[in-house]
Amino acid sequence: MAHDAAKAVGDWAGALEVGAMKLRLILHITRADDGSLRATMDSVDQSATGIPVDTVRFDGKALVAELHAINGLFEATMDDAGTTLTGTWKQNGNVLPLVLTRTEDAASLVPKRPQEPKPPFPYDSRDVTYRNGDITLAGTLTIPKGAGPFPAVILITGSGPQDRDEALMGHKPFWVLADHLTRSGIAVLRYDDRGVGKSTGSFEEATTKDFASDAEAGVNHLKSVREIDGRQIGLIGHSEGAVVAPLVAADSRKVAFIVLMAGVGVPMEDLLREQARLLLRANGAGDEYIARNEELVKRMFAIAKSEKDAAVRKQRLHEFAQSVIDSVAASGPSLPDADKAGITGGAEMLATPWMNYLLAYDPAATLRRVRVPVLALNGELDLQVSPSQNLPAIKAALEAGGNRDVTTLELPKLNHLFQTATTGNTTEYGTIEETISPVALKVITDWIAARTAQKKN
Repeated sequence: MAHDAAKAVGDWAGALEVGAMKLRLILHITRADDGSLRATMDSVDQSATGIPVDTVRFDGKALVAELHAINGLFEATMDDAGTTLTGTWKQNGNVLPLVLTRTEDAASLVPKRPQEPKPPFPYDSRDVTYRNGDITLAGTLTIPKGAGPFPAVILITGSGPQDRDEALMGHKPFWVLADHLTRSGIAVLRYDDRGVGKSTGSFEEATTKDFASDAEAGVNHLKSVREIDGRQIGLIGHSEGAVVAPLVAADSRKVAFIVLMAGVGVPMEDLLREQARLLLRANGAGDEYIARNEELVKRMFAIAKSEKDAAVRKQRLHEFAQSVIDSVAASGPSLPDADKAGITGGAEMLATPWMNYLLAYDPAATLRRVRVPVLALNGELDLQVSPSQNLPAIKAALEAGGNRDVTTLELPKLNHLFQTATTGNTTEYGTIEETISPVALKVITDWIAARTAQKKN
C-alpha cells in the first residue's frame, strides 16, 4: 500500500474545459509522515492557489480527490507509466472530462504578470475603512509623496463580487492602474466590494444603486483626507463600474470628472443580447444556434421584466429553464452539462434583485444628467461591451444633456479588460501576460492630468 501511494506523489497539471473556457488546474500531492496522502489544488486562471483537498485516496490505479470547499470531486485512473491521470471532474451537478499529466515544473505553469507592481513604491500606501450606513468598506489609498493636496480618483469594479484589485485570472487590473496613476501624481482609492474581502455587508442582496451609494461614500471619505484636493475627486469605473460612475456623478456635486472603461449607453437587455451574439460567434457558433439562443434569452427577459414578485419571478424562470432542458431531451440527445448549467445559471442571474434593477435601468437617462467632464473608452475587440453599440450612445446622451467636455475613444486591438488581444474572446484573458495596455494607461492618466491642471490655474 505504501508503495502504491508513492506513485501518486507529485504535481499533476491539466485543463478543465468549461464551455469555451479552459481553466488550468494543478494538483499537488504529497505524503505525510504516517504514509497517508495530502493534497492541494491550484486553479491557475482563477488565481486561486492552495485550495484544500480534504480527502485523497489512491490504490495503485484509481485516484479520488474530494474538495469540500468548492464541492469538487476528481476521480481518475493512472496509466501504467504513472504519468497520466484520466478521469472526470464533478462539481455542482456538472460532470466534465479532466486529464492531468505529471509535471516536474509546476512553477512554470503559473502565468507571468510583468506589470504587477513591486516594491519599493515611490508613494505612500495605507489601508483605510469608511462607513456607508451600517456597512464598512475597506480599501487601499495610495498617495503621491509630498505635501499635496493631490487630485484623486476612486476605482469602481465591474460585475460580480470583486476585491479592491479587481483580481481575475491572475491579473490585478486595479492595482496596476492605481500604481500608474499614483506615480503620475494622482491619489487612488480602490476598495473591496461590499461582502468581499474586508468589506462587510451582503453582495448578493445589493443592486447597482447600492454600489453607487458605496462609491459616493468613498468620495465623502476622500474629502476628509488632508492630502486630497476635495475639488478634484473623480471616478473611474470599469464595465458595471462604468454604469455606477454616472449614477454618482449625476446626483453629487462632489464628483469632478468620470472615466468610463467599457461603459454602457444602451438598455441592459440590448447590451446582453449583443454580448451573447458576439461571444457565441467568437466561439464558433453558427447562425442557427445563435438565433435559437437569442429567442431563449428574449423569453427569459420577458419573464424577468413582467413578474414583480421576487419569489414568483425566480420560480417562473427556473421552471422555464427546466422546460427548455426537458424539451431538448425529449426531441433528441440531451443538452451537454455545460449548456444545462448555462441555462439554469442564466435563470438564476435574472432572478436576482441586481439584474431586476438593471433591466429596468436606462443608462442614457442618467448620462443626460452628467455635467462633469467624461472620458469614455472601449477596446476595439471588446466582445462583452460592444464599442460600436455603446460609445456612440454614450456620446449622444451626454451631449443631449448639454455636457460640453466629452471624449470617446475606441482603442485599437484592446479587449474588455483593455489588454492587447488577438480575438477579444474571454478565453484569452488569462493567457495574455499584459494586464492593461500601456496605451490605455497613458490615455487615462493624460486626460485626468489635463482636467485637474485646469483647476489649479
